Amino acid sequence: MNVSVRALEAFCVEALTRVGVGEVDARITADVLVTTDTWGTFTHGTKALRAYIRRLGGGGLRRDGRPTVVAEGPAWAMVDGDSSLGMVSSVFAMNTAMAKAATAGVALVGLRNNCHFGAAGYYAAMAIEKNMIGISMANDIPTVNAPGARGPIMGSNPFAFAAPAGREKPILLDMATSTVAGGKVFAAAALGKTIPAQWLLDAYAKPTADPTLFPHAASLTPLGGYKGYGIAFLIEVLSAVLTGAAIRWDVLSWTFSDASKPTGHGAAFLAVHIASFIPVERFKDRIDRTVRAIRGSEKAAGADRIYLPGEMEWERREKALVAGIDLPDDVVASLLGLAEDLQLDLNRLLR
Repeated sequence: MNVSVRALEAFCVEALTRVGVGEVDARITADVLVTTDTWGTFTHGTKALRAYIRRLGGGGLRRDGRPTVVAEGPAWAMVDGDSSLGMVSSVFAMNTAMAKAATAGVALVGLRNNCHFGAAGYYAAMAIEKNMIGISMANDIPTVNAPGARGPIMGSNPFAFAAPAGREKPILLDMATSTVAGGKVFAAAALGKTIPAQWLLDAYAKPTADPTLFPHAASLTPLGGYKGYGIAFLIEVLSAVLTGAAIRWDVLSWTFSDASKPTGHGAAFLAVHIASFIPVERFKDRIDRTVRAIRGSEKAAGADRIYLPGEMEWERREKALVAGIDLPDDVVASLLGLAEDLQLDLNRLLR
């Protein structure tokens, strides 16, 4: 199904306001999810909206939750998300980090009482328009194995980094600390497809190509073995141990756990004010020259191009803003289910 960005945003806002979310919060959430879809990261976009609304209905997410700063200093802050939608509290926290970085040079903001926040890249990318470097991360319920373990040890704990450029496209890295995000495994299962055996380990820590075993009888492999495991632990420390959020198994699943209970996710956001270190235009010129040098490097046999982090996503977004978003079947199925749940007219997406 091909849908326009504007129509998809309108559907998301209508769905959220229908269940009692205020319009401002609904528009923030819709922008995060639809932007993610324009990047082609469909596992973390509007497909998730149905599960968020189910949790709103159960009370585990608060329709009227208000994230607030509960402690702060010149270069740091602690935000309580009040079990509001993860997009709402995370945008608030990243805005807080950027406001403080504008005077302090660098600022770190922790977030507790949060839920799943979607694509980490959205919050890191918020810094680009402010001529800042952005970093975002979050913890999650364990679904990822660790070397030597049988079963999940850490969450897929995502990490994102963004930096502005001059004439080149901004740099944007958004990654799970597992080999792939769990959403890709769920998508394969929903579409009846097998997966590469290096994505999952079964209950005996043996590779499996069966996505239907996840998460009850299989765990994701950590990115790069012990390296991904170590980075996931760092993210757990910064987003949960440091912030007072739920740690590892104390985090509830935003999709499978009792919808009446808050999930307890934690997150952390870092903003770096470029002008405090170097003139912005000089920084952007140095980024541009670095990008062009990498792009002009000798290519391997059969390779047409060397991509920079985020380059594919920005190109997909440019195309989607003009030609619409081609939604995969599993995303369409989720939106159709949500429309049926709320008695909304999904046919508007076809116009």
